[in-house]
Amino acid sequence: MQLRPNSAFPLNTYIQGSGYPILCLHGHPGTGKSMSVFTRHLSKRFKTLAPDLRGYGGSRPTDDFELEDHLIDLEALLDQQQIDRCLLLGWSLGGIFAIELALKFPERISGLILVATAARPWSSHPPVSWEDNLLTGIASLINLVKPGWQWNIDTFGKRSLYRYLIQQHTAAAYQYLAAEGTSAYLQTSAAASRALNRAIRNGYNRLAHLDQITCPVLMLAGTEDRHITAAASLETAKALPDCQTHCYEGVAHLFPWEIPDQVLRDIDAWIAQHPEMITFDR
Repeated sequence: MQLRPNSAFPLNTYIQGSGYPILCLHGHPGTGKSMSVFTRHLSKRFKTLAPDLRGYGGSRPTDDFELEDHLIDLEALLDQQQIDRCLLLGWSLGGIFAIELALKFPERISGLILVATAARPWSSHPPVSWEDNLLTGIASLINLVKPGWQWNIDTFGKRSLYRYLIQQHTAAAYQYLAAEGTSAYLQTSAAASRALNRAIRNGYNRLAHLDQITCPVLMLAGTEDRHITAAASLETAKALPDCQTHCYEGVAHLFPWEIPDQVLRDIDAWIAQHPEMITFDR
């Protein structure tokens, strides 16, 4: 599909439930399906929308694009779904898009749930070796065939790049990796990777603008996150006018797959504290 400059790309979107809308944005790599740890639970009370962002999953343009184009797509998705106001939940890169949408359309965003993300992200990830990539490939292939197999976790998983993505190497976490993580990686286009890499080279820092986000915010972080450090997440939380924070001990970037029950309890409790966020009347 050829796109005109600044035109929206139609996003493949997974919609579940009914009620007040929650737009759930995945990271890189990722797909709408990789947000199921949230949508499966939240769709029991809300209408959840989890799009494959441009260049991911089933949303595959033929042309290159820039990171800013995701915002055009998401605005068009809200318009197409006739959503005037919603909650935003963003994981990793999806959290950055959530921040950008809240800055661009404050009247449309009633609250933000930010997961393993930051307005000035930085990483403490060490260099990746050929052995890291080899062991990750072996661990992933075996995990696809036999998800959560302890022998594979101990033999390959804990020695692969998964050691930076998760800290609690449980069968349940590896089952999420098999069901959603590997497929998300394989369905991430080269164009999406190029767009992200260009943005990283240009730098990203929205700390100075966060005082404009006056809606309630929940920031969730993991102490062992090497991809977007907990320090970066906490710096963002401190700059937000109305932000509650949970920083979980002993978990990393994929902590919603490590401790899903705790994460979902904290999200439920935060929503219960702010009933004004989930009413259709402003």
